[in-house]
Amino acid sequence: MTFDFSTAVKPNLPAPAAAPWNGYPPYNFVGGHNDPDSLPIEKLTRACTEVLQREGKTLSTYSLDSGPQGYLPLREFLVDKLYNYAGIECTADQILLNSGSLQAIDLINEALLGPSDTVIIEASNYGGVITRLNRLNVNIVTVTVDEHGMQTDHLATTLATLADNGTRPAYIYTIPTVHNPTGTIMSHERREQLISLAVEYNVPVFEDECYADLIWDGQRPPALYALDSSNRVIHVGSFSKTIAPALRVGYTVADWSLISQLLALKTDAGSGALEQMLLAEYCRDHFDKHLATLNKNLQAKLEVLCNAIDREFGTTAEYTVPPGGIFLWVKLPDAVNTTQLAAAAEAEGVSINPGNEWSLQSDAAQHLRLCFANPDIATIETGIKKLAQICHREFGVPEFTGNTPNKQ
Repeated sequence: MTFDFSTAVKPNLPAPAAAPWNGYPPYNFVGGHNDPDSLPIEKLTRACTEVLQREGKTLSTYSLDSGPQGYLPLREFLVDKLYNYAGIECTADQILLNSGSLQAIDLINEALLGPSDTVIIEASNYGGVITRLNRLNVNIVTVTVDEHGMQTDHLATTLATLADNGTRPAYIYTIPTVHNPTGTIMSHERREQLISLAVEYNVPVFEDECYADLIWDGQRPPALYALDSSNRVIHVGSFSKTIAPALRVGYTVADWSLISQLLALKTDAGSGALEQMLLAEYCRDHFDKHLATLNKNLQAKLEVLCNAIDREFGTTAEYTVPPGGIFLWVKLPDAVNTTQLAAAAEAEGVSINPGNEWSLQSDAAQHLRLCFANPDIATIETGIKKLAQICHREFGVPEFTGNTPNKQ
């Protein structure tokens, strides 16, 4: 008789994986994958060889020669990069390198949140944040998002109502620059208003900027961290969207009073050192040019995706073309339930993210999130055609698809 671990694990865990992984589906529009053709393989290979030849012996220690905050040359690169791109003034000692931004989120939550705490987030949001907050049993309060980002008038009302009830939020979480999933960018005026409200109500701000470099015109607004003089903003970023997600390198920028606490909680003996060494060596000379090429390629793929949706779904699909990022947030008619659509599509090799996984708004079930960065152009066009056919079959929407001979 074999032992059944399902009888031994503690209750209230996330649902276990349904089956071992069998590879990506043919038409994969989910996840935060990046453009494989934009990966600078030859230069990454050369950078890895050069840094290993020069500093490889430091791998014999847990923290290289840089200490527990991560490889110092990469933190020094980030000091310059964050100032040049986002207006952030910080030192290397204010940066903690993480195993992706997800580890940063987990560490910050561990430091700041307890059961029954209240957190303010945007109503449509990164699914990984929503699931984590639910697992921590915190009270989630949402603020609406429009084409200019988080609606700060709604935030002001929300903070006032909470204060009247004797509640001070543990933090305000926002994705201000290329929001996930909506693709919006918070206006400068609202950034100033958000900081002012955070100061007035004495609330920390958690700024997630994982997609902030992926802007087609290169006009990235100053980060909230750059606009704050009170040291209350925690800034999180990542190399997953600009270089490669599989490297698992993210970073946290914050006042030392928080970084020192996160260090005490980060008990993994350090994030992957070779990845940090590789990134520092490569980014020092190539980051700016690589980013420009990547954004050009991503914008071209977005155009292909939008054209395919227009052709196959017509006016039944509503969306706003984002100014950057890797996602398109699409609204379908009320007759469509995108959770059911996702299940039907998955059975035929088309993966999409249903809106209920990325939004707490009342119309979430009619939304879907499409990642356009990873599939090639032919896959995007064929995949959207198949998705329209499946949606037509399951819900009668669109009434005709681009592949239907009697389309009017």
